[in-house]
Amino acid sequence: MYKSKAQELSYLSREYAVSKNKEAWLKLFSEDAIVQDPIGKSPLDEDGRGHIGKEAISAFYDLTIANSKIIFDIKESIPCGDECANFVDISNEINGAIISTKMIVVYRVNSDDKIVSLRAFWEYKELESQLAKVLNAGD
Repeated sequence: MYKSKAQELSYLSREYAVSKNKEAWLKLFSEDAIVQDPIGKSPLDEDGRGHIGKEAISAFYDLTIANSKIIFDIKESIPCGDECANFVDISNEINGAIISTKMIVVYRVNSDDKIVSLRAFWEYKELESQLAKVLNAGD
């Protein structure tokens, strides 16, 4: 099914995030891996440098994945060398409403078959706008 190790690990990353298997998700990453989700500065990454190392990636999981109700649909995955780029529709249920966004997520793996880089391209401000509407709907 998978054409590359990067694709295989990207699908496992999705599976473990959706099923809330933090331990298995963290084991996919190298000790010095970086997660940039989204890339650049945002309230999820105030200095915009990413979450570097397993301790920081674990904290990112606790902040963004642990209490979410994620629907993570990989529409297409394109392998290239030790990387793959996945076109994704992702949704999350908050207060009974669904917020969603499209993203491109690029995974890079090393020779030990561990993810060394996860870079997610998506617009934080657009998702923030949807979230504000959901949270203000009860006012």
